[in-house]
Amino acid sequence: MQESHVVTLAALHGVGGGTIGARVARRLGVEFLDRAIPSSVAKRAGLPEAAVTEADDEPRSRWSEVFDAVGRSSPPTAASGQPEGLDLEHRRLHAEIERFLADASRAGGVVLGRGGAVVLASVPGALHVHLGGDREARIERVMDGDHVDRETAARRVKANDHARRDYVRSAYGIDGDDPGLYHLMIDAVSLGADVCVDLIVAASESFARAAAVAGRPEEVSPC
Repeated sequence: MQESHVVTLAALHGVGGGTIGARVARRLGVEFLDRAIPSSVAKRAGLPEAAVTEADDEPRSRWSEVFDAVGRSSPPTAASGQPEGLDLEHRRLHAEIERFLADASRAGGVVLGRGGAVVLASVPGALHVHLGGDREARIERVMDGDHVDRETAARRVKANDHARRDYVRSAYGIDGDDPGLYHLMIDAVSLGADVCVDLIVAASESFARAAAVAGRPEEVSPC
């Protein structure tokens, strides 16, 4: 059986998850599944790509804004105060994302965010990685990378970290920072991109080899 590399990355804001993910994908010879996901999901769900991208990235409390942006409106329910179609649309879009990830896992890929560690938890040989780092150091990185002041950078780090955690909690009912979800939890700020890429590639190759061996049919000795 051919080795198939599947890696999921959960990355805190400011650690360079996009850069690390793209480099890992190149090293492993697989697709980097980041912004490629909303385009495919949008077509299958029949919604504008921008709506799916925002819905995928933002916390659940922002979904009403997304549907306002695409011209969808419903009277709020008495219990939640949210549009009646919100929960159904929420589940439908996430089901499409999960289906996309499951299909992509057969050919291999590096998935950034989107609850990949949960969705692909049962995929043989899949490696699940959490990329974290000191908050102050991440703020400094955002200041340098986005060319903004400290207050703006701190606000972006806080908002993005909250959105990522709220996304996983609202979609799957779990803590996205739970160490039990991951095989590797890496301090990406302290170690740097080069070391992170080497660690992830080495671990993925080891996992893929083990999965390939486990999937081979047992040889039958001739009588």
